[in-house]
Amino acid sequence: MTGPSFAHLIRLSDDTGLHEHADGPLPRREHGYCLDDVARGLVVLSREPELPTDLVVLVERYLAFTAHAQADDGRFHNRLGFDRRWQDEPGLGDWWGRALWGLGTAAARGPAAWIRTAALDCFEKSAHHRPPSVRSMAFAALGAAEVLGVDPGHALAAKLLGDISSYVGEPGETPDWPWPEHRLFYANAALPEALIAAGQLLDAPQVRDDGLRLLDWLLTVESREAHLSPTPAGGWHVGEPRPAFDQQPVEVAALADACARAYQATGNLKWLNGLRRTVAWFDGDNDLGVPMRDKETGGGYDGLVRDGVNRNQGAESTLALISTLQHGRTSLGGTG
Repeated sequence: MTGPSFAHLIRLSDDTGLHEHADGPLPRREHGYCLDDVARGLVVLSREPELPTDLVVLVERYLAFTAHAQADDGRFHNRLGFDRRWQDEPGLGDWWGRALWGLGTAAARGPAAWIRTAALDCFEKSAHHRPPSVRSMAFAALGAAEVLGVDPGHALAAKLLGDISSYVGEPGETPDWPWPEHRLFYANAALPEALIAAGQLLDAPQVRDDGLRLLDWLLTVESREAHLSPTPAGGWHVGEPRPAFDQQPVEVAALADACARAYQATGNLKWLNGLRRTVAWFDGDNDLGVPMRDKETGGGYDGLVRDGVNRNQGAESTLALISTLQHGRTSLGGTG
């Protein structure tokens, strides 16, 4: 196993931000940019222990994009056209949560003191909001966990992280469906990961255990024999056919994030086994036995579909690959 390449992330980026879509490995500039992806970029770059100069420049650009997307009241725009005009009104959708995740990670681990300070200022401007979506809240809670990891007395981050348990709720009593929603959707593992983080950082063992229980169930239902068979883009419920397609790399990356956190919290080797499955999924140990990464470009393919691979290498899938390989390198001893 090798660690992440940032070559394709650089290819998708320009002096404004990160292009959302690609035609094969080539950026589709006409589709512009979205904060969702730029915030994901902030997360993965801030996680790197030592960044070369060209990647520090990307952190600066992504942070500037995020700050530009932030409205005075702490909401965020999401979509910026290639003409540098916002195409939406500020809101509290997933992009708000991912922005706080990116800002929190940059505030905790950014490559320069001024970056950490500026990111924290932006985080604090938005962390008082509470979104309607449980996923947006889970993403924001993961950013709050980053802030609390370096500043346990940060009251605003503690309040935000503490509120995640009321959003997710307790696991259900039905053994084959403890999940708090009527079906699985996308980035599902972010919900239990946020609970695990809250339980750890706020000394709430029951909340942590609820998160571990949900993650254990999720990893089981998203596996077939010894390989991952993740929830498709259309969602899934017990009784629906498996394997199901279109499988998205973002779902696999969310599992990698959650398994890495669960292993850090418990030391239980089953979470390392789950993490191995996420890395292996990109390398071809999946329902079709085909690689989901382009080792020449460093890009991640956009989806595993019934008849093969969607070979477009957009920002979301590439960042999902990078994030998963980061955890693999750190927790499984891969080389970068």
